[in-house]
Amino acid sequence: MARPDFRSIDEYIAAQPAAAQVALGRVRCAIRAAAWGAEEGISYKIPAYRLHGSVLLYFAGWKQHFSIYPASDRMVAAFKGELDPYRASKGTLRFPLSVPVPVKLIERIARFRVQEIDERKQAKVAARKH
Repeated sequence: MARPDFRSIDEYIAAQPAAAQVALGRVRCAIRAAAWGAEEGISYKIPAYRLHGSVLLYFAGWKQHFSIYPASDRMVAAFKGELDPYRASKGTLRFPLSVPVPVKLIERIARFRVQEIDERKQAKVAARKH
């Protein structure tokens, strides 16, 4: 079944099963706490956060888990094994709904992505000066 087009993250979360709604609400709060300047929206029919015009994070709810994207090799390396239990495939972290949402870990992931985006932005500015 194709996912419907959602207009907001609130609408997306409300359309999920009850167990997923709670988890996704916590994911959303964790991202917002760590990346307060990011813009919320829907992209590719799932919740998305953008910072300085770049994708910060996406998340999506599924029957048995929720996922966070993107999980770059650099991010996985920076977390030194902490993300291994959640790595589903290249670029995807999968968290089971059957365990508590690792809010602090998700906040750290969001802060890491903010830092990556800020570094990329600074590098572009520096390159333009040369």
